[in-house]
Amino acid sequence: MPRIMGVDIPKEKRMEIALTYLFGVGRFLSNQILKEANIDPNKRAKELTDLEISHITNILQKSSYKFEGDLRRDISQNIKRLMDIGAWRGMRHKKGLPVRGQRTRTNSRTRKGPRKGGMAVVKKAEPAKAAPKK
Repeated sequence: MPRIMGVDIPKEKRMEIALTYLFGVGRFLSNQILKEANIDPNKRAKELTDLEISHITNILQKSSYKFEGDLRRDISQNIKRLMDIGAWRGMRHKKGLPVRGQRTRTNSRTRKGPRKGGMAVVKKAEPAKAAPKK
């Protein structure tokens, strides 16, 4: 399994798709990277040589784009900044509610988590009555 920038990319996928397993790389950017590296996008990841893998890694490191850890760190810092200044979006992040204006009365189970059980009434089982004496 080839490893690029600390991420294992699937060996059976075409390179055009396999590069999108890097956080921050989409189809367009993966095609640009492959064109710059002179690698066929239809080539499978398992067919890559070590030289081609190192060439792709060098292109990614020299590019002005952010990938993986740097991008994740920037996104989390932006969310933290919103929470610190008390912005509406920051408050929604803090409370674990949808941030972009979606309704919450019926949907948003992904953000809110599973439904909390209502106050269900549980009937107690009645004790067994003694048999009548003869």
